Amino acid sequence: MEQADPNTKAAAARMRAYILAHLREPITASGLARAAGYSQYHAARIFRQHYGQTPFAYIRERRLTDAALALRHSDARVLDIALDFVFDSHEGFTRAFSNAFGIAPKPFAATATPRDWIVPYRFLDRRQKNREEQNMEEKTAIIFTQIVERPARKLLLKRAAAAEDYFGYCEEFGCVDDGTGNSVPWERVSHIKEALGEPVGMWLPENLRPEGTGVYAQGVEVPADYAGEVPEGFELVELPPCKLLVFQGEPYDDADFEAAIFGLWERIEKFNPVVYGYEYADELAPRMQLVPLGWRGYIEMRPVREIR
Repeated sequence: MEQADPNTKAAAARMRAYILAHLREPITASGLARAAGYSQYHAARIFRQHYGQTPFAYIRERRLTDAALALRHSDARVLDIALDFVFDSHEGFTRAFSNAFGIAPKPFAATATPRDWIVPYRFLDRRQKNREEQNMEEKTAIIFTQIVERPARKLLLKRAAAAEDYFGYCEEFGCVDDGTGNSVPWERVSHIKEALGEPVGMWLPENLRPEGTGVYAQGVEVPADYAGEVPEGFELVELPPCKLLVFQGEPYDDADFEAAIFGLWERIEKFNPVVYGYEYADELAPRMQLVPLGWRGYIEMRPVREIR
């Protein structure tokens, strides 16, 4: 089949590389065709076969996503960012941004988040939706996602004997009596000053799970050269550099945390990273969750690698 043809796969990859190299410049169908080495018609068809969307739909998504990052990481005006990413006007950029992410550029840039790298990304695979999936998207509305780079680091964690989820973990180790619902190990690592972020719950892949231990654990990431305290019963596990795909749901009422988590899990299950040039790489790191907080939405992370 043509989809498996290495020549067309290479042509699609050349077009994608050309797009990424010229994202802040005008990109034409003829320029993409030259990069592919095919006619404009065949180049567009090849790109869609391998990436599941037209070249210009992909260009628009990448420009909007990169513009969202620029809004968070610079003091530039919305108009300047719009022009930088080849939008004709402030109004056109605002309309496209709002349609894609459900929020206008200016309030998005002004909204504080616990992690600056979390930006909204609503471009799920729309090409194979049935009515049930469309209804689910209307209920969950917006999912925020972003690819982030993680350096070589260590994981300071407390393993369970048999726990497969948070509730089983708390049954093994108990929760602190402060109304938060946090486990005792969670509270222990929350005071590690060298931590690279907040504590996480995690589902360990087989290669990081010794025989006779549970799937679920809790801990915190620390620098690769960490030489600090290792609490009793905890251990350090080395993690290689990797990319993480971050999923963040919408804010919710704290009383509805279970519905928020299950809703995001359903959307994660349907998310296809291959459409965007990535595949899951679960052997590189655990699938991780942050403590559910209604004001920021539920957040999970899963390791991925770029498809080359």
